[in-house]
Amino acid sequence: MKIVYIILGVAAVVFIGVQVFFMNGQRNIETYPYKVNKKYKDFELRSYEATLFTAVNMSGNKYKESSSKGFSVLAGYIFGGNKKNEKIAMTSPVAMLLGDSTTMMFMVPKKFNKETLPQPNESQIKFREEPAKTVAAISFGGWANDEKIEKYKQELTNALNREGVKYTNRFYFLGYNAPFEVLNRKNEIIVELESIDYDVTK
Repeated sequence: MKIVYIILGVAAVVFIGVQVFFMNGQRNIETYPYKVNKKYKDFELRSYEATLFTAVNMSGNKYKESSSKGFSVLAGYIFGGNKKNEKIAMTSPVAMLLGDSTTMMFMVPKKFNKETLPQPNESQIKFREEPAKTVAAISFGGWANDEKIEKYKQELTNALNREGVKYTNRFYFLGYNAPFEVLNRKNEIIVELESIDYDVTK
C-alpha cells in the first residue's frame, strides 16, 4: 500500500509540473491582437487587427475530425514541413471558421509576412489575410466538442438578438490551450458583426 501511495504522489507531482509548464508557456505565446469595445453580461464586442494566418480547408464540419486533421497539417508546417525546413513559433488561439466545411487557421507571428514565410510542403496549406473586423465573443471552459460549440453559438446569437446587435453568418471557434492542458481551459465562439452600427456607450 505504501508503494501505491508513493506512485500516486509521484504521478501527482508530474501532473502538476506538466500543467504549470504549459501555463507558463502560454504567457510567452504571441496572441491574436484585439481591443474590447464593450462588455455585456454574456458576451463582449471586440475589434481585431488585420492578421495573417496559415490555413487549411477541411471538407467536413465535425469539430473532432476537422480539428484533429487540420491541426496535424498546420502543425507539420510550423514544425519544419516547409521548403526551408524552418520552425515557426506556435501562436494562440487556434481558429476554425465554422460552416458546411471548416477552415483551420494558425496565426502567423508578426515577424513574418506573405513574402518572408517559407513555402509549405503541403499544397493544401494557404496563406490567408484576415482583414480587420469587429466581432462579438462568448467564452466557455473545458474541452470543446460539437455540442458545446453549437450550444454557445446559439447562446451568443440569442444574446445578440436581445441586444439588437446585427451579425453575419461568419462564426469562428477559438481554442487557447494545448490538448494536454487540463487546468484553466479557455474556448470562444466569435461572430463577425454586420457593421459598426452599435452604440458602445449604451
